[in-house]
Amino acid sequence: MSHDSNAHVVVEIDLTLEEARRRAAVMEALGDDWDPIAVMQGEEEAYDLLYSNLDERQQEIYDALVAAGVLPYRGAGHAAD
Repeated sequence: MSHDSNAHVVVEIDLTLEEARRRAAVMEALGDDWDPIAVMQGEEEAYDLLYSNLDERQQEIYDALVAAGVLPYRGAGHAAD
């Protein structure tokens, strides 16, 4: 039996059905009372707390990260101001 090291096997898998099942399972797990707007507002409030009351050195680091594009500018009333 000879072995051809240049032989390739092409394998194609259609994951469309599995992706649909996964998404359905996620939505079921979230439940009927899931409120994406409230979740996003809660995340914004958490970021506001995280970046509030920074000391001078922390503010310098935060500003450098914003300037480098690592963190987004948070606008008025946020740590970047």
